Amino acid sequence: MMKIPMSAAAAGLLRALLTRVGASRDRILLTEFRSVEWQLLTFAGERHVVALRLVGTDCDATLDRLIVGLEDAEFAIPGNIVADIGLVEPPRHESDGAITLNLEALTIAE
Repeated sequence: MMKIPMSAAAAGLLRALLTRVGASRDRILLTEFRSVEWQLLTFAGERHVVALRLVGTDCDATLDRLIVGLEDAEFAIPGNIVADIGLVEPPRHESDGAITLNLEALTIAE
């Protein structure tokens, strides 16, 4: 398995999303994860783009567990707060039965 280099905030966000779904790891495929530093005068953090592919006969239920109430969810990421998270566009149902979705999130260092 290849490990993708990512910051502590990015790794924490990914772990929190996978925990939220509660599905087997072989049902959620990470297809893209990008993070860039973000800063205002009083805040510093990272903006993240996450692309996921949900597979299996229960991918609709997995999608619901992930996105229902996502904008208001609390995430436990040591040293960081998820200030904003949401879908970039509606999830896409693919011809093979999989669902692809793209998320954007903003984490701010505490």
